[in-house]
Amino acid sequence: MTEQTAAPATGPESEAPASAPVPPRLPDLPELPPMPPAPPAPVAQGPRPPRRVLRAVARWTAAVLVFGAAGAGTAYGITSMERTDVPGLATEDDGRWDYPRLTLPALPADTPRPYNDGNPSEIHHADLRELLLPAPAGATVDKKLKGGWVSNERFASEFTEGGRAGIGETLREGTLRHIAARGWTMPDGTSNRIYLLQFSSADDADAYRDDRFIGASAGDDMPGAHEMELDESWKGGGKVEATASYVFSEPKPYGSAQVRTGYVIAGDTLAVVVQSRKGGAGTPRVPFHQTLILQNQLLG
Repeated sequence: MTEQTAAPATGPESEAPASAPVPPRLPDLPELPPMPPAPPAPVAQGPRPPRRVLRAVARWTAAVLVFGAAGAGTAYGITSMERTDVPGLATEDDGRWDYPRLTLPALPADTPRPYNDGNPSEIHHADLRELLLPAPAGATVDKKLKGGWVSNERFASEFTEGGRAGIGETLREGTLRHIAARGWTMPDGTSNRIYLLQFSSADDADAYRDDRFIGASAGDDMPGAHEMELDESWKGGGKVEATASYVFSEPKPYGSAQVRTGYVIAGDTLAVVVQSRKGGAGTPRVPFHQTLILQNQLLG
């Protein structure tokens, strides 16, 4: 999914001749005139980096802008990744959740990744359940959302009763293959649910988005949220090239719990992340964005 690129070589620095050393810069001694700079050596041209390398570098740079510098070692983990580790962005205590080290599942033999030229429908051939973000440290896992398959009805239950019939109809008509889900609750009371909806092609995933007006609005209404508006603090950090994200939050005054929701379109799969926390403190923004970034990268 990601590789690292080499920094371009630079030309040699200018050096003064050994016979004319520059004297110390003291007040009572004049300075020697500076030597003209030597012309830079031509930069060696290597092979053009693969497209997936450029995608990885841009992805990590954006993630750093959202959450702050995560350190060169972590950046290397992202940019050199090939079915290996994805960092959990666990650095200084700024509210981020402590996710375990993540690994991409192995692909079946002779199957390409979603955004390769040999995969025009952008199909995820890996087991969708293995592409779900795991629960972070300290979480209490939802016994009904443990990372397995769930029904259309369970997914539709995230939305108000008035929209569930329309959601079910859209899913039936949209060549939905299956839904995987995982949920948990953090010690501060923040509830998190992730659903991955896999369709027959990227076009079908896009059709579901358009039918439910996701992007043009926050999509279908959710219980407890009196209103949802665009999350203007979301800068698309960590977004994988060829994917799209739509992020919304409930403004003050909150209902019984502030709700945040994010949608990520990644090829044939739509990821839906829902977070809420009861009380007047609201749902913390940083771990919500962190969760979106990591789930997006796993699907990339």
